[in-house]
Amino acid sequence: MNTDSAHFIVTATPEEAVNRLAALHQRATSSLSQALKRYLKARTLPTAEERALFRYPALRLTYQCQGDEVPTSTRAYAKVQVPGTYSVTVTHPQAFREYLLDQLRPLMSEFNVVVEVGVSEQNIPYPYVVEQGDELAGSGVTAAALARVFPSTDLSAASDGVADGLYEWENLDPMPLALFDAARVDFSLKRIQHYTGSDWRHVQPWILLTNYHRYVDQFIRHGIDQLLADTRFVRMVLPGNVVIERGMQEGEMQAILEGVIWHRYQMPAYHLIADDGHGVTLVNIGVGPSNAKNITDHLAVLRPHCWLMIGHCGGLRQSQTIGDYVLAHAYMRRDGILDRVLPPNIPLPALAEVQQALQEAAAEITGDKGEALKKRLRTGTVLTYDDRNWELRWAQERPLINLARAVAVDMESGTIAAQGYRLRVPYGTLLCVSDKPLHSEIKLPGAANAFYERAVSQHLQIGIAALDLLRGQLDSLHSRKLRSFDEPPFR
Repeated sequence: MNTDSAHFIVTATPEEAVNRLAALHQRATSSLSQALKRYLKARTLPTAEERALFRYPALRLTYQCQGDEVPTSTRAYAKVQVPGTYSVTVTHPQAFREYLLDQLRPLMSEFNVVVEVGVSEQNIPYPYVVEQGDELAGSGVTAAALARVFPSTDLSAASDGVADGLYEWENLDPMPLALFDAARVDFSLKRIQHYTGSDWRHVQPWILLTNYHRYVDQFIRHGIDQLLADTRFVRMVLPGNVVIERGMQEGEMQAILEGVIWHRYQMPAYHLIADDGHGVTLVNIGVGPSNAKNITDHLAVLRPHCWLMIGHCGGLRQSQTIGDYVLAHAYMRRDGILDRVLPPNIPLPALAEVQQALQEAAAEITGDKGEALKKRLRTGTVLTYDDRNWELRWAQERPLINLARAVAVDMESGTIAAQGYRLRVPYGTLLCVSDKPLHSEIKLPGAANAFYERAVSQHLQIGIAALDLLRGQLDSLHSRKLRSFDEPPFR
């Protein structure tokens, strides 16, 4: 990222740095938005002075060692490993305020760094300041015409090169300060709104991903119960940005629910927002590894604390029973969706904090202990396919499944775990056995419905309880297992 040093100002505190970032971003987006509206109304071209304002703010950190020793920290993030200059463009710094402060505070207190804020050379594409798209309707101006007047989206500028280790850090000046720059973040923020049907600002740092809509019904019921009980949760936001507030009567809440048209959106999201900022989001990603990669590509820019897959699977062992749970300790990825950026021979480590939280939550919610819990909760390898009818290739697949000692099969878990590993987001998987395809226990409409009614509520409660446990382990949750030797200081 090119920057002009003359326009950068040294900041003394993390708060000062974020405040200046916010002011510069507000100036840039307001100038771009106003110029766009003038052009749509009267075809007035922006001036050269205005064009110079249509740029993202940038954060720059210069680290100099004190003596010959580099400070060490067991923390997985907010640390610098080599001397030099690190930089990143920033979007929506006010919305990302707490995240930025969490990164800058330890860096500025523990390391000999100089932090500067200024204007970058990276233009803000005009679609990223258009909130609803209504601004362009009826103007008679095409997108191609606007792109000749205003900075437009440049996909070559939005990549995952840092996350995927595509750069040689020895030749980088400056080095990346974060995994994603402003253009990459803005790209995903718009996609989140498109796919989930709600503003990205509603997405909470604790995320549950599911592949069945029935979990949504239970999540909404849980959210209403929390709001009626006057807990730490203050509102629930549904697809279409429909809001249910704490303090409403249950009848009023139900009336609002009846008006939610969730099926307009490919992967609708439901947000249970807490007064402490640590709420829970549930996203119904549908079926398949492509959906799983798609939504996690975008959710990752929000830097969530954890995402968990809770959904259904096929049990592969005779000893399993419909309704048993599978806690994934390893993944056999046969989906192929990430093979180009994360080959399937790369191991995905199980994160101890997540595994322990899921097991403890299962014991708490089911009431089972010891051998009783072992009968219901199986740990092992989960096999993820891209073909829902993999059973038709059973003769060919059987030897490999046997070698892998797989205990369950699904279509999303391996992809979600791989994305967590790749994009440095803590991850975990707890599945519920809904059929046993190798043992003549297949999904039949009547049996399936009875199973769903019995199992979904408990399964969801385990996922929520696990996230509650993880909230108290933030320092250790962001594991060093997810960090490489070439890593930006920010998590």
